Amino acid sequence: MPEEYRKKEARRLLTEMTQLYEDVKEKGDQYYSVFAKEVSRASFKESAHNLSYYLALRNYDLRKLQAELVPLGISSLGRLENKTIGTLQSVIHSLASISETETEFPRPDLNAFTRGDHQLDRNVFTILGEKTQGRNTLIMVTMPSEAANDRQLVKNLIDSGMNIARINCAHDNPEIWSQIIQNIKSVAADQAKDIRILMDIAGPKIRTEWIFTQYKNPKVQKNDEILLTGNFDRLPLNFPGKVVIGSDIQPIYQALSIGDPVLIDDGSVECEVIEIEENQALLKVTKAKGSGVRLKAEKGLNFPQTHFDIDIISDKDHEDIAFACEHADVVGCSFVRTPKDIQDIQKRIDEVLGEYAEDMPILAKIETVQAVENLAEIIYAAAGRNPFAIMIARGDLAVETGYIRLAELQQEIMWIAEAADVPVVWGTEVLANLVKSGIPTRAEVTDAAEGARADCVMLNKGNYIVEAVKMLNQIFKRMRQHQYKKTPKLRALNIADLSTETDQ
Repeated sequence: MPEEYRKKEARRLLTEMTQLYEDVKEKGDQYYSVFAKEVSRASFKESAHNLSYYLALRNYDLRKLQAELVPLGISSLGRLENKTIGTLQSVIHSLASISETETEFPRPDLNAFTRGDHQLDRNVFTILGEKTQGRNTLIMVTMPSEAANDRQLVKNLIDSGMNIARINCAHDNPEIWSQIIQNIKSVAADQAKDIRILMDIAGPKIRTEWIFTQYKNPKVQKNDEILLTGNFDRLPLNFPGKVVIGSDIQPIYQALSIGDPVLIDDGSVECEVIEIEENQALLKVTKAKGSGVRLKAEKGLNFPQTHFDIDIISDKDHEDIAFACEHADVVGCSFVRTPKDIQDIQKRIDEVLGEYAEDMPILAKIETVQAVENLAEIIYAAAGRNPFAIMIARGDLAVETGYIRLAELQQEIMWIAEAADVPVVWGTEVLANLVKSGIPTRAEVTDAAEGARADCVMLNKGNYIVEAVKMLNQIFKRMRQHQYKKTPKLRALNIADLSTETDQ
């Protein structure tokens, strides 16, 4: 690029960057004044400011601008999540230098480029615990019921690299949870290791509560009709379709509209609403897995385009939160959809812990379209008062968004979280085949390596869970040398060392 043309391009881009900076600063300050006005945690204030500026920046399509900066040797816009304002200032000064133009813009504080990384490290330690030597990514394991009586299993998991033990409150009971926790704490103390305990509150999982049919083991197929009802006092004996599903979550029926999609059994049956009456909806099957699906009770229902308000905390959840506040290090919250859900959970923790409530870490599972849409507001509400992390619960999220959209969304969620210095747990079906059968697939090994961009990866229980923890530990140790978040680490590559000698 000729020098004069280079200077001319730099001057043009300097004008564009200056305007962008001023717009981002103004809009970011507005975001902060609206959404972060109730932030009480001092350690989150700078993070909240950065999140506000990052959100403001991402209102713009920066692809053309970034492509034009690259020939000038400036390509840092793609890695500015936790240093938004400092990066914009740095680009402005680089352009001013190249174009030999004076600028009154302040130079970035050098601390602006390390603040976010340091704050995230502190947050990871506060919520998820100490990192294992040799890797950046922690490992969380869902505890099987057997861990209550099998101390050796717990020891094997810790020896293999487990950092956090997850207890799913949708299963077992306080007696079994107490025994599991006792074993974890005992083994961790013997080995002088920091093993955190997450108790995951079940939350309002919407399920098929009962199934009624006048057919013998029917399979629902495309174009079949299904009646979804909240009328539990009478059976619709005259319904001509194959299956009636009962679900007593009343706000659903008020919120549904004609044409809304309804997914049953983790998306194995896809339907749309074709008629609505009081407390019931008629569904038409648009897609069914394989040759058809036999529907059963206790299977999940998802409503990806329907927004409705249901209580985030059931009577059982109230008791489970109290147990978690006494025995666990982190309270996990399932099916969070709105900032109000977070506030309701914080209120319950306040009732249990009083003046110490704001010290209790909270982890919110992001598993619905509504939660993704409200992600920034959820972060402001949660991290503004409590140490806060999120889990990308890819199972339910994939059902609601579709698998193609999931790949995009999980990246967007990690970017927003990094901008807020919020730790991210990557969950659902990591090394699932290995956990179940002892043999990994090639695709899931690659998926696990991609998970190294998160702060923690969760494994579900299974017969080969110890082997899965060992493999994940090795994958993360290798990936640590090559990648941190979005940033490649330029370690020397053996495959780049091409021999220049020729055989004689």
